[in-house]
Amino acid sequence: MKLHNKLSAYLDQVEQVVTELPVYVEKYTEEVLTPDRVNLRLRLRFDNGNLLEFNEAVVVENDELMTLGYRYHYQNSMNQLIFRYDDTPHFPELSTFPHHKHTTSDVVEHCKPQLIDVLQEANGIR
Repeated sequence: MKLHNKLSAYLDQVEQVVTELPVYVEKYTEEVLTPDRVNLRLRLRFDNGNLLEFNEAVVVENDELMTLGYRYHYQNSMNQLIFRYDDTPHFPELSTFPHHKHTTSDVVEHCKPQLIDVLQEANGIR
């Protein structure tokens, strides 16, 4: 099944950034549902033991990439949360609802970040 060009380019970009990080890829799954939709799941272990795990569903609509749902979770080697971005609708009081960011001590307003930016953020916190 041939993927839409924009979706294929996005997956190539993610793969390229991952290969440039000091990580061991524990899991990398591209579940292609249609030529216009893919579910992406990754588990990346950094050289210091930190873990970045992310899941996202991406679709092409009107020739643009759209994310249907996402979770980007980063934790240290002791399994303690460093940050997590997600769009689970459980903080309706936030102005960016359902999008938000969990930090070590709080949940804050945050628009959906680009996956590439999350990868770079996690790499910078190592």
